[in-house]
Amino acid sequence: MSALKRTALAAAAALLPLATPALASGEDSRPGFLRGAITSTTYDGVSNDLLTGGLGKTGLQGACPALSATPTAAQLRTLAICNNYKSLVNVNPKGGYGTLYGPNVDAFGNVTANEGKVAGEEHLAYADDGSGSENVTLMVQIPSTFDIANPCIVSAASSGSRGVYGAIGTAGEWGLKRGCAVAYTDKGSGNGAHDLAADAVNLIRGERVPAAAAGIDAQFRAAITPSELAAFNAAYPNRWAFKHAHSQQNPEKDWGRDTLRAIKFAFYMINQKFGTDGDRVAKPRNAIVIASSVSNGGGASIIAAEEDAANLIDGVAVAEPQIQMDLPAEVRIVRGTTTVPTTARTLYDYFTFANLYEPCASLSAANAGNTAGLIGITTPSPVAAANRCAALAGLGLVTGATTLDQANDALARLLAYGWEPDAIAFMPSHYSLATLSVTLTYANAYARASVADNLCAYSFATTPVAGVPLPLAAISAANIFATGNGVPPTSGINIVNNASVGGAALDAISISPSTGKADLNVDGAACLRNLLAPRNGVLHRSIDALKVDGNLRGKPTIIVHGRSDTLIPVNHTSRAYLALSKSRDKKSRLSYYEVTNAQHFDAFVDNPALPGYDSRLVPLHRYFIEAMDLMYDHLRNGAAIPPSQVVRTTPRGGLPGAAPPITAANVPPIAAVPAEGNAITFSGNTLTVPE
Repeated sequence: MSALKRTALAAAAALLPLATPALASGEDSRPGFLRGAITSTTYDGVSNDLLTGGLGKTGLQGACPALSATPTAAQLRTLAICNNYKSLVNVNPKGGYGTLYGPNVDAFGNVTANEGKVAGEEHLAYADDGSGSENVTLMVQIPSTFDIANPCIVSAASSGSRGVYGAIGTAGEWGLKRGCAVAYTDKGSGNGAHDLAADAVNLIRGERVPAAAAGIDAQFRAAITPSELAAFNAAYPNRWAFKHAHSQQNPEKDWGRDTLRAIKFAFYMINQKFGTDGDRVAKPRNAIVIASSVSNGGGASIIAAEEDAANLIDGVAVAEPQIQMDLPAEVRIVRGTTTVPTTARTLYDYFTFANLYEPCASLSAANAGNTAGLIGITTPSPVAAANRCAALAGLGLVTGATTLDQANDALARLLAYGWEPDAIAFMPSHYSLATLSVTLTYANAYARASVADNLCAYSFATTPVAGVPLPLAAISAANIFATGNGVPPTSGINIVNNASVGGAALDAISISPSTGKADLNVDGAACLRNLLAPRNGVLHRSIDALKVDGNLRGKPTIIVHGRSDTLIPVNHTSRAYLALSKSRDKKSRLSYYEVTNAQHFDAFVDNPALPGYDSRLVPLHRYFIEAMDLMYDHLRNGAAIPPSQVVRTTPRGGLPGAAPPITAANVPPIAAVPAEGNAITFSGNTLTVPE
């Protein structure tokens, strides 16, 4: 925005009345995609606030509030903010919380003595087609520091399958500190849970009510008739349905739409607050709009930018985006001097591959050497892993005469399929904590499966006892909106193998019928992988409907991604997208920063259950903040965005589980001009990433 335009807008804003009358009909009328009431709440920034739910920097660092047997909407909100913040950001001071980032670190990186609470307004509403079958949650936060003379909006689509507060600690915190309105969405894949035995659901603010009482206001209700529900409950008692897995709508295809709707909702609420009849004080041409978030939310931002025909978005800054594409056959990716053999596979493809091979690969010679300090409760049982190797050998999926030979072959296949060697040490724990949960959720979502289908004989329930899951504890069920992440295992709901020998069992200890052994359910893993086979099935049509094309409509864009990302490998996502964008648009304004010694889950760093993450890894969040700063400075002041590069960090070192505190020297800034050995380049259909 020009200085002249800013001056004129400031003068106009000074004349605005304090009242907030409704705007005239037309472009500024209530968006047609909103259904039901808009719930609005003002927070004073002392007793409660937008960013920390009243907990402040110190409260977020400690344990989240205790569960209540009958939680209020306000209690659920605070608990949801706490759990979502701590799940995305490492809140251990040794890892940088309170010094490099956190509520007390201001917008300019200065460490302050305050708790970082942010006063302002919060507005919640559903976006829906009128039937209640979508009920995408949208939320707008307008901080008290919002400057109508210099309006800015930051989009914050939820990470993973989290609820609407799922980007509070990433894009939300950055935007609120800058005085920007933040436009959140749960992307229609948020933490909606349907307790099928009790037939209970959650409302938009998390209250648990009978499904019949909720009606079309349920955040999510499985599409199953009363008679079907009764039959299912009789055959499979105490199961749960989750929105991302069981909505039967393939919500990912609409992530871009939902992000754009959240931005439109933000414009509407800003103008409701500051505008007068017929006068829009905030509009796309005078406001800075940055599409941002991480992981699935980052992917949603990129999709939104590609779909942004109305030119709402000015720039994009995301971390570790989950995006899927078809990369032209002639385009290749080279690390150092070695061509990456497999790139740009879809999420379901590489997740089902990892779900098959990672347990066996955990016993490889390379893993034995690289996972020193990482072996613990979060790695696969060696006995079960050896059984998985034997099962894969029996299926002809690995070779080797011994378990070690088979494990080495499994790891070699993973590396050939696009994982970087930097990820080897983190594969065992990622398998135990994330791989199957994501694979199973997306299998259901892409297949548009009903919960009653029990796809590949899996279901979601508490750990079975004598083949039958027990009801979830009442207090856990009452709080699942605030404690859950939308992707079981979560909040006491686990992944159950209904086909286990002897009756339903926790998947990790179940017995496969085909082998008669506890091999981490090789039958289920093979079934999920084999769903890829029918080329024209529902699953493939679902995946094809959400692929990006690399056309960012000329928008400046920044992606940061950790080279050690084990969950969302760079060769299938960020590297591939950079190559796609550069190959299709010679004027592409995309810059990509690949950070060494960084991976997908910052919350795993300094987690006592994962010793070694602290000594080996740095927080990618530090570079997400820098990417946002760079984009804002570019859009506000015209500052140049640095070109693509490898950012070389230095791990903290020390003993696993007892790494020394991080310092600025561990995480150097993105270079304005990268050294020759760090520049990422694209030429002649080849993307070259330095070793």
